[in-house]
Amino acid sequence: MKYKLVCVDMDGTLLNKRRKISEETKRVLQKAHDLGVHIVITTGRVFNNAAYYSNLIGVKSPVIAANGAIIREKDKDEIIYKKDLDRNICLEIFKIAKKHNVTPHYHTMENIFVGNRIHKFFVNLLIAKPLPKEHEVAVTYIGSMNQWEEIFKTHGGDIVKCIIVHQSVSRLKKVREELEKIKNVEVVSSNKYNIEVIAKGVSKGGAVEALAKYYGLKREEVICIGDNENDLSMIKYAGLGVAMGNSIDIVKKNADYITDSNDKDGVAKVIKKFILNEG
Repeated sequence: MKYKLVCVDMDGTLLNKRRKISEETKRVLQKAHDLGVHIVITTGRVFNNAAYYSNLIGVKSPVIAANGAIIREKDKDEIIYKKDLDRNICLEIFKIAKKHNVTPHYHTMENIFVGNRIHKFFVNLLIAKPLPKEHEVAVTYIGSMNQWEEIFKTHGGDIVKCIIVHQSVSRLKKVREELEKIKNVEVVSSNKYNIEVIAKGVSKGGAVEALAKYYGLKREEVICIGDNENDLSMIKYAGLGVAMGNSIDIVKKNADYITDSNDKDGVAKVIKKFILNEG
């Protein structure tokens, strides 16, 4: 078998527009997993949330979360790789966000700290509350500067990502321009309405490479599947980089193969064609 590791993005890739994984995709991924292929959720989401979806597809592989800032086993307390955002950098990001009147969210492996009550409601609704207790994500509203400074102090070493969400693309562009001037960070997006900040050197591609080395695999044995900017690094690294049919143009241009959309079982079709030899 040529491919032994498959790294799959979640939003816009594994999940369809209803934020569900189709039964066909589950079936195909489980079949590949039963053949010994590592199926790894590779996402910008927090670890607890990603681990839930990994369990949902019935695989035992580790999870890559927070855009590559964490690689962790699910069934045991073993962190394969982790790189956090420095406390001072967290504060610098916060000041830039406030300057432009946008709200930052800070992520640990199982916590999301938000500075807006409405955002807290939607994060709970879309990410945190649907999960069973063992995969719960705690969403906490932080209302004052003093409270934020305390969060950055007490969670130093745990915060792995900051995400800023706003409906104004032009405002986000200005925020991003300032964030990119900060030393020791990487700035990416998973859709046009957000900015995600992680530590320098962190990327999905870097995490996939680290996991491949952990397993003793060559890049030629790796498939990576994604749809947006934060997936570019892993698509470029992989022996077979796959863009979804619903991907943004730059992802398609850098992919080795373009599959169907996330609403038409694009992930399943890749696995069937290149691993199960069914397509």
